[in-house]
Amino acid sequence: MTIEIKAPTFPESVQDGTVATWHKQPGEAVSRDELIVDIETDKVVLEVVAPADGALSEIIKGEGDTVLSNEVIAIFEEGAGASAGAASEAAPAAEEKAEAPAAGGEKIAMPSAKKMAAEKGVDLAGVEGSGKGGRVLKEDVMKAGSAPAAAAAPAAAAQVEVAAGERVEKRVPMTRMRKRIAERLLDASQSTAMLTTFNEVNMKPIMDLRKNYKDLFEKTHNGTRLGFMGFFVKAATEALKRYTAVNASIDGNDIVYHGYQDIGVAVSSPKGLVVPVLRNAEHLGLADIENNIRDMGLRARDGKLTIDEMTGGTFTITNGGVFGSLLSTPILNPPQTAILGMHKIQERPMAVDGKVEILPMMYLALSYDHRLIDGKEAVGFLVAIKEMIEDPARILLEV
Repeated sequence: MTIEIKAPTFPESVQDGTVATWHKQPGEAVSRDELIVDIETDKVVLEVVAPADGALSEIIKGEGDTVLSNEVIAIFEEGAGASAGAASEAAPAAEEKAEAPAAGGEKIAMPSAKKMAAEKGVDLAGVEGSGKGGRVLKEDVMKAGSAPAAAAAPAAAAQVEVAAGERVEKRVPMTRMRKRIAERLLDASQSTAMLTTFNEVNMKPIMDLRKNYKDLFEKTHNGTRLGFMGFFVKAATEALKRYTAVNASIDGNDIVYHGYQDIGVAVSSPKGLVVPVLRNAEHLGLADIENNIRDMGLRARDGKLTIDEMTGGTFTITNGGVFGSLLSTPILNPPQTAILGMHKIQERPMAVDGKVEILPMMYLALSYDHRLIDGKEAVGFLVAIKEMIEDPARILLEV
């Protein structure tokens, strides 16, 4: 039975996608629900799995090709490739083609390899195929294209050795996600009146509270660890209630005030920075916040976050301190009008009641859109967070 493999249905906010990686090649046995291809969009990487046991018979869209929502990207043969004998019976044409290069000198190349060869001007006849049946893969063309001199004079090139310390460069195309991140950051810097205000907070009260209750907290909440981010999210939700402009957004000539706090938490992933959103954070307890943040971090690492989970948000928190950043100016995440930057906890000598004490201090940075938020509100918002972190009882008492 022949089945059309189609690209996923993209949300309205995503126009198209790019075929990132084919995990299976034509004729290769595939089990039901096994991953066969990754489709990369501006926001997430979507996985397409096999609809049944069988094998791909044809790849229509190669790696790097742009695809639209529900566009056919491959043809799948149900039942093919189930065993060695079935695979050979289901695809005799593929085996005949695999033998063709030896007879006629014609190379069998994957669509992505043909596309790259055309772009780089590489002659496929001179490329050694490393794929199944001698097929030329995209990686084979990349190797051949990176050394044109070797293709022109292979005998001489075989004697050339790369000198130690030679300056080597590698050029790779930007991923769609990285392109989109770059576009959004550039747009934020050019289309907003962004300013940043700074303050510092004494982390000792929170650290002492965490030290005293972390074991009990973990035991009570089924293994959930008590971190610092939960306190900052709780402090931010309370401060956003007091300074509603910080929780607002600009839509054309209108100001949209949100009666809820959807807090985006910036998370680093292998493909770039993503911002999953904690919905209705004002109703979440510390344990719920910590659980959600940990879950989002793990799924961001594995590329499992959905587009809906990264859409929206009224305010963002980013923590550069986990990477050792002492001070930075975070960039706005439009259409939001403010973002809070946390940083590394650093012991510093501080003047306390006329005496010098060594305290664990953290710099806080609030970047805001001056078109909507005045300096007085921005500073007041940041001071409110500082006061709640330095006196955690304020979070509970909402004072």
